[in-house]
Amino acid sequence: MEAEKINHRKLGQELELFTSMEEAPGMPFFLPKGMVMRNELESYWRRKHQRAGYQEIKTPIMMKQELWEQSGHWDHYHENMYFSNVDEQNYAIKPMNCPGAILVFNSKRRSYRELPLRYAELGLVHRHELSGSLNGLLRVRSFTQDDAHLFVMADQIEAEIDKILVLIDEFYSHFGFDYKVELSTRPEECMGSQEMWERAEGALESVLKNKGVNYQINPGDGAFYGPKIDFHILDSLGRSWQCGTVQLDFQMPQKFSCAYVGEDNKLHLPIMVHRAIYGSVERFMAILIEHFAGDFPLWLSPVQAKIIPISDAHAEYADYVKSQLESAGIRVEVDFRTEKMGLKIREAEKQKVSYMLVIGDKEMEQQSLSLRKRKEGNIGVMSIQEVIDRFINEINGVGR
Repeated sequence: MEAEKINHRKLGQELELFTSMEEAPGMPFFLPKGMVMRNELESYWRRKHQRAGYQEIKTPIMMKQELWEQSGHWDHYHENMYFSNVDEQNYAIKPMNCPGAILVFNSKRRSYRELPLRYAELGLVHRHELSGSLNGLLRVRSFTQDDAHLFVMADQIEAEIDKILVLIDEFYSHFGFDYKVELSTRPEECMGSQEMWERAEGALESVLKNKGVNYQINPGDGAFYGPKIDFHILDSLGRSWQCGTVQLDFQMPQKFSCAYVGEDNKLHLPIMVHRAIYGSVERFMAILIEHFAGDFPLWLSPVQAKIIPISDAHAEYADYVKSQLESAGIRVEVDFRTEKMGLKIREAEKQKVSYMLVIGDKEMEQQSLSLRKRKEGNIGVMSIQEVIDRFINEINGVGR
């Protein structure tokens, strides 16, 4: 029953975050309020990655079919891919971002001094899912992976994976998620020698043990090109969602003849680390909607405050307050309808707006605001600047 009340599809419609259309099954349409939330997630992602030494890239959504044959995706994944033909040339719409990152790495001669090279990409991918399995934002055909691909030397593997684990922990702690960790090993269908797989699995296991991370072995569930560490976050109902992943890949750099010039002035093969934290922006949004039951922290709320003038006589002051709050970077709306104040407050609370700012004669005379907080009720009368300071402190305390 609780899960029904917080279903992200239901809340997504009620809160006007996203919708689905028959014209594009499994490809969600984001509404203005949903885009606010999405942009906040992506802005946070960018800030964290810039600080962690990543460079952001963007690779094409469609590339030649032969690229996917070379990468191994064709053999292991082509039944889940979409295709096109342009100028009598077969193209595939990308289901994953890694080949594009490799092409960027190979676009110039690389030196060992550049490594580790960390590329991050919010990459739109398409994968064919059966129509019966589609589910809001949780199971879709088009989604944005928060990917990163790192090119490292052998002696950098463990240090880089250690840094990734720290970054993932910072992300999940920021949203209040606990999580479980799994080490997924070589699947039956895979590329590369057993020796390479054992080396890669050993490197991942060594980092987990050295950091004292509790983990379980998930035998045979690795990617076809390498073993991985998977992160399962636990939501407010105790449900487990697989989101983050760290994958160690000795295969793909070899397939694409990646190379860097070493300190010995000879060419060497880099090792590739694939990793994601949200997993997909869409799916992570669905999990957040259900985790918070739509009652988001202030930094993530599409509408952070609703101004409620009691009558038309207060409309001009309401507009002035709106302009002051917007100048401070606060997302605010005014309810100008000629409805009773009680109804306006109830509807704002139903829309899960964090704060309501009520304006009557006294507030207009004193250039102040009567502040209400969702679930808490009246907080008191404050000046406009006091309200702005309160909001900014709350946003900065959690959202940065």
